Amino acid sequence: MKPHTRFTVTFEDADPGDVGLLGGKGAGLARMSQRGLRVPAGYVISTEACRHYLRTGAMPDGLADEVFAQLDVMAKRSGKTFGGGPVPLLLSVRSGAPVSMPGMMDTILNLGLDRDSAVALAEATGDTRFMADLVVRFHAMYGEIVLGAFADVLDTEDLLATVSPSDDPGAAYDRVWTACARALEEDGDQSVPQDPREQLLGAVEAVFRSWNTRRARTYREFHGIPHDMGTAVVVQAMVFGNLSDDSGSGVVFTRDPATGEPGIFGEYLARSQGEDVVAGIRTPHPVRKALPPAVLAELERACAELEREHGDVLDIEYTVERSTLYFLQVRSAKRTPEAAVRIAADFLAEGTVAPAKALAPVGLDQVRQVQRPGFDAAELERARAEGRVLTTGIGACPGQVSGVVVLDADRAKERGDAGEPVILARQVTSPADLHGMIAARGVLTATGGSTSHAAVVARALGKACVVGAADIRVDTGSRTLVIGERVLAEGEEISLDGGSGEVFTGGFATTAPAAASGALSSLLSAARRAAGCAVFSRVTLPGDVEPALAAGAGGLVTAVDDVLATSGHLDALVRELLERRDVGSVRLDFVADAVAREFTPLLAAAGDVEVGVRAIDFVADDSREHLQQTALTTQYPQLAVPLGLPELVEAQIEGLGRAIRDSGSRGRVHLALRHVSDPAEAAALRALRPDGPATLSVGAYLTSPRAVYNCAGIAAESDVLWLEVRFLQAAMFGIAPRELLTAQPLDGYMRRGMLGTDPRTGVDPSLDPLLAQVAAQAADHPACRLGMRLSGAVSEQVVARLYELGVRRFAVDADEVGPLSLALGKAAAKTG
Repeated sequence: MKPHTRFTVTFEDADPGDVGLLGGKGAGLARMSQRGLRVPAGYVISTEACRHYLRTGAMPDGLADEVFAQLDVMAKRSGKTFGGGPVPLLLSVRSGAPVSMPGMMDTILNLGLDRDSAVALAEATGDTRFMADLVVRFHAMYGEIVLGAFADVLDTEDLLATVSPSDDPGAAYDRVWTACARALEEDGDQSVPQDPREQLLGAVEAVFRSWNTRRARTYREFHGIPHDMGTAVVVQAMVFGNLSDDSGSGVVFTRDPATGEPGIFGEYLARSQGEDVVAGIRTPHPVRKALPPAVLAELERACAELEREHGDVLDIEYTVERSTLYFLQVRSAKRTPEAAVRIAADFLAEGTVAPAKALAPVGLDQVRQVQRPGFDAAELERARAEGRVLTTGIGACPGQVSGVVVLDADRAKERGDAGEPVILARQVTSPADLHGMIAARGVLTATGGSTSHAAVVARALGKACVVGAADIRVDTGSRTLVIGERVLAEGEEISLDGGSGEVFTGGFATTAPAAASGALSSLLSAARRAAGCAVFSRVTLPGDVEPALAAGAGGLVTAVDDVLATSGHLDALVRELLERRDVGSVRLDFVADAVAREFTPLLAAAGDVEVGVRAIDFVADDSREHLQQTALTTQYPQLAVPLGLPELVEAQIEGLGRAIRDSGSRGRVHLALRHVSDPAEAAALRALRPDGPATLSVGAYLTSPRAVYNCAGIAAESDVLWLEVRFLQAAMFGIAPRELLTAQPLDGYMRRGMLGTDPRTGVDPSLDPLLAQVAAQAADHPACRLGMRLSGAVSEQVVARLYELGVRRFAVDADEVGPLSLALGKAAAKTG
């Protein structure tokens, strides 16, 4: 008979789709169990129980009864006994948040050991030393996680050295348990409960508490994960990878998480439990070489089936007990940016995964990281020839970075926050090092494999990482990094190649990378085709045009003041205006001449591509950086309004017209004026447009709520409209637009909970109806082309909302063409 439950559910009875209640781990185990894979029996304590605990500081009423009722059912089904023999039931108690947080929360293995169960286990397996190993492991994990003892309280090797497989089980248990208890009491006057049921409740509560550890909160803040989700707890029967030579544990990915190459990729460590693999304290072996053929074949079949079912690359934990394969976890795999791009491109090419699902795991930041520069290839080869390679480890996360070596996380954060490029070098990383890993450019460890803590977290952070560099020794006492006979002091510069695993002395110059061997280009091309949008890239110089078009831009945007500033003409123009005192109705020939001279080569490079040109803006807050704004607006107060000095606008139109003619431009060119907010202004601007062939059209940049209110009338008088989302969002918040391009003060303000929406990444509820109004009114004026100008880093949330509203023209900074293309493809796939 099933127990009546509110907070718990078995793997067989759970709904795998309810990840919010079961957590990712519980949902994955339920799915694997229900499809017939060999999963050790277990049940899930829901996130609802955790949220209650976090709110009240106490376990929910009735939870303990449910926990034990489910345990009794599990014991009866398995034919094992919890807390006794003849066949003992031991448990793993693991966290399982709805969003994957690898290594951030707590796990306790081998729970349920008391004297009766330990002796029965030794008798059942015929191996007293195996039993003693479990007792020591359990004490170490329970002591650290539940009781808060230091991790190194127990000297496990010394404790186990006194036990042999044939020893009397009772005597060996008494000796080992007493030694463990004594060490814990000396550390904190605490002890592990003798009662297995008390152990279980203590472990469940400890997992709940681990939701709010410093490392877990830091991880959630970095990844934007809400703090109120809570974690589920998975209670599961133990299987033993440390039982015999034909036992072991490992982690496998359905594709290489570093490169995206198809085929299973992972590791196996004989005579081990799962924590041995991910902790990085022993270096495991490649799964294809280490597993017996029959077990490997079973694992490969299951991986292929699970990947097809999930439509994603998976991270699977498994244990082999006496040549029998068990599945312990399945989740979406953390992957490097390069791997994410290749995997998505392969899925689209194979046609095995729907476009929305194929694109979903690829983040905009991952596209940015793939586009980042790497080491100059020629210099890299010279460094190898000159013997600058210090050592070679396992490349766990691609990326080529240089920085000063720092040996602990606190110093890495301190120096990284000060703007210094840092490489964090550790013997092995732990969750306590997270803040240093975030601050560092790259991570280097002496031990561990590609599924160790350092490797998994580095991939999640997008940090270059080399692990398992066995030749290095981190000496925190002398603050040195020892590699063979070479000794580097903390603060010396080194370089990492997270792909090849090489570690070099000194730094390197960087060059632009090949776009992930064509996978990025393929992926973004597919995304752009799906979206059907016009993507404009910001350019300033003729040399910017070809890279922008190669990146996927179908049009270009620029600004007169930006173009003139790069040639020095803007300063000359400002000086001329200040010297004239009053231009009156005098033609500003010097402005027209400068515009014609600088735009002719730019338009020639653009060829038949559409080019949008923003007129000079003397009053925007970001003009303060390179213009004498106060002096100009004092002398010419009419510059405070868009057409207060129509001669200036007319001169720019004339100069652009000459540039179009002289360049032989075949594309559409338009001049748009910022801060237009009235149809009368738009009509006056239209009157300045030259007669004749429509080679040059005019329009407006809308930057204020009033402009949105009058959008229909402005559109009726304009050839093109651009809405500057940053300006409009800033106006709704009452802050300067330039603040939306910086980390501070908004980072600190958001941490204090002072704003409900981050104006840099989200669409505020106050802005959403204005965007909807613009889109609707523009649709009523199809002759006027509407576009959205996005400044700084593109926000997926903002792009998705604009696409949903029907916007199909976007302009971004040059290095954001790729991220925008991906965001549009994802938006199209979702709505399609």
